Amino acid sequence: MKAKKALAAVLALGLVAAGSTTAMASEFSVSELKVNIWDNNQREGLQKIADEWTETSGVKVSVEVVDWDNYWTLLESGATGGTLPDVFWMHSNTAQMYMENDLLLNLDDYIAADDAIDLSKYYEGIVSLYNSNGTQYALPKDHDTIALLYNKAIFDKYGVDYPTDDWTWEDVRDAAAKITEAGAADGVYGYAVNTSNNQDGWYNIIYDYGAQVITDDHKGTTIGSDEAKAGMEMLRQILEVAAPQTTVAETGTDSLFNSGLVGMITQGSWMINTFYTNENHENYAWAMLPYADTNGNGQCDDGERYSAYNGLGWAAAANTADPAAAYSLISYFCAEKGQLEQAELGVTMGGMMGVSDAFANAFEGMDVSAFTRAEEEGKLFFRPYTRNTTVWEDAIQQEGAFLDAWLDPTNADTMAAACDNAQTIIENAIAAE
Repeated sequence: MKAKKALAAVLALGLVAAGSTTAMASEFSVSELKVNIWDNNQREGLQKIADEWTETSGVKVSVEVVDWDNYWTLLESGATGGTLPDVFWMHSNTAQMYMENDLLLNLDDYIAADDAIDLSKYYEGIVSLYNSNGTQYALPKDHDTIALLYNKAIFDKYGVDYPTDDWTWEDVRDAAAKITEAGAADGVYGYAVNTSNNQDGWYNIIYDYGAQVITDDHKGTTIGSDEAKAGMEMLRQILEVAAPQTTVAETGTDSLFNSGLVGMITQGSWMINTFYTNENHENYAWAMLPYADTNGNGQCDDGERYSAYNGLGWAAAANTADPAAAYSLISYFCAEKGQLEQAELGVTMGGMMGVSDAFANAFEGMDVSAFTRAEEEGKLFFRPYTRNTTVWEDAIQQEGAFLDAWLDPTNADTMAAACDNAQTIIENAIAAE
């Protein structure tokens, strides 16, 4: 404890004794911090938490929302021009490039002096994601999981039983087929998934069947294996009775669902508010992701139900005007109190383990416990990434890979070939990194 306090004093971090992550205003040299995020659903809750930090620190915080595409454009231009926001989100797609180019504040000494942050209490995959060559550049903000969303009104209208946590992917296929057939005159489909619905969709099936999009060492893939092909064959059968790719590409799975034109989709916990605030939300319900009964024994065994998880990181610009203030705010977001409040407000589940139970009760009238139970009754795998994820991730969604199978789901050979092509695309991309 004494060593930590001494280091805090030397670095003038603005941390006070006994693990507090805030300080008096006089210890900071700025009057305001600019924070950028890309999800408007989270802004109100995060601003509330930031305002609490302001009450102690005296430093105002402005949480500004920039849509996903423009977010990365602005960060890139800011990195080039030296005008990054003080504090912002990092994502697995791009973190490595920002870390390697010294654009993010090195947090090592700050963490060492901060009694409120113990990295062993956070999800290991998220901690590792934001660590480069032994240096920590972001603290885990949250984690997410995936669940099956369904419209009870559609199931009732066409006389199909609701999904349960005991459903297999075959059950999804069969229910989708019934709804699509019965709803043909109404333009209603049983299921919808786009090639871009990877973390929140078809990646999960690959892992259920025993394969990996990216191996644990981030240096390979088994997406062309027999196991992956078995999983994608299951998906192909679902695609045969789902909304066609042309419809999905034009409208999007979420819009189709909210328009009452699709009975089921899979989606991530970060999207709950989109459906919770919809006028038809009383008809919506969540179930855990289906499992793959690969051994045919009629029950979900270990390793047959996976959910992808990812986690954002709170990072600061390397050239922020007051690194101590920026880190103090990040620490406030990521320490246990901030993490608990994030869950209680329904912002998102925590990046710290064991603080997310309140999240399941944050949406009155909608049971979202399928997201928290996914890690209790199934297994998690971290969202596949490599040094330059977007290169191969974008390519495997296009023609010459899985788009071919989405456009023609009637041909099993096309899906198998897509798996082989994706294997080559990923291997070549990793080799070029």
